[in-house]
Amino acid sequence: MRHYEQTHIGFDEHGNEYVIDEYHDLPDLEDLQHGGAISRGLPNFKTRDGHEVERLGPGEFSVRVPGEERGVSVWTHDPEHV
Repeated sequence: MRHYEQTHIGFDEHGNEYVIDEYHDLPDLEDLQHGGAISRGLPNFKTRDGHEVERLGPGEFSVRVPGEERGVSVWTHDPEHV
């Protein structure tokens, strides 16, 4: 099950804004037979427009925009990622 975690606002070198949502995949608890610790797994990122996002490093993302051969570099000033 995919669980929404938080939203990041990033900007490319031209000042265009990108709204990036962060999700974590969680296991379906109904399928577990034994109790125990549950891992959230690695984060997944998508823009609000549905474009794939790859986290490159602290505060830096690459957004796959249709028509662009390479991903668009996007940066955030979110203190959690800087």
